[in-house]
Amino acid sequence: MSEVDEELELDSLPGVGPATKQKLNDAGILTILDLATSGPSDIADAVDIDIAKAVELNNKARKKLVELKRLEPDFINAADLLAKRKAIDRVSTGSKNLDDLLGGGVETWAMTEFYGEFGSGKSQICHTLCVMVQAPRGQGGLEGGAVYIDTEGTFRPERIAEIAEARGMDQEKVLSGITVARAYNSAHQELIVKDLGQVLEQKKVKLVILDSAVAHYRAEFVGRGTLAERQQRLNKFMHQLLRTAEVYNVAVVVTNQVQAAPDSFFGDPTRPTGGHVVAHTSTYRIYLRKAAKNRIARMVDSPYHPERDAVFMLDERGVDDPAEDTARKR
Repeated sequence: MSEVDEELELDSLPGVGPATKQKLNDAGILTILDLATSGPSDIADAVDIDIAKAVELNNKARKKLVELKRLEPDFINAADLLAKRKAIDRVSTGSKNLDDLLGGGVETWAMTEFYGEFGSGKSQICHTLCVMVQAPRGQGGLEGGAVYIDTEGTFRPERIAEIAEARGMDQEKVLSGITVARAYNSAHQELIVKDLGQVLEQKKVKLVILDSAVAHYRAEFVGRGTLAERQQRLNKFMHQLLRTAEVYNVAVVVTNQVQAAPDSFFGDPTRPTGGHVVAHTSTYRIYLRKAAKNRIARMVDSPYHPERDAVFMLDERGVDDPAEDTARKR
């Protein structure tokens, strides 16, 4: 076992003995990183302790990661934080227009949500990102792998191969760098994300795709009587996904379905599903819509990006800039 792995061993934490470690391992919590991304209730159930002790154990894990410089301390100078944010990695979407909208690409250490109607380009963005993340850093990539969590059966390896070939990349190498997990229901989806840490560490993953986030919850929890339970489970799930982005320093991209707002008499009635739970956990929120042969992306919610539009298109290269934009930039 490497030195870094030893630092992340659960028994390196004060108060974690062999019995506690075994119980955590049995629950799928294998490292300090897993412990930090787990919720206190999950820890309490795994070790059979009260919630206060579970919170204490969770805090110990986060403190350890701060010492290892894997997480930020509770209090940090704003100037230091700005310097750190300037060094955040970004993955190119394949379109300069869309990259500009995102401030240089999809950020690590954050969750980016793309929502829109069917055919608006959500899954095509996901496929292109899986290719681009493996490109050299000087070409918009991070030389890292990708995990694609497929909840609707939309992942197509043939499309990955086509995009890779069109961009001059080795098809087999690109396909080998993508780990696909097919989630068959909401409980399975939650289990996959819970076990995600092991894959991220082993395969040097820099991008996690969830296509789509709310589909199973929307299908399984029908009617107002189930709304509270659905939102509670969805809230817990989305927060665990966001913690994973922060602790493992990966870019998390989720897609979301839309619904029509019946009380909207003016403007676009399209609204993303999931309500405030999804809205509050997504770091960046982009609305996609079709416009003839092109697609339009609008930055709807961001801590610092301006609300504006970007035009892109879909072709054999996946996400690309319209021909007239490419010619003008040259």
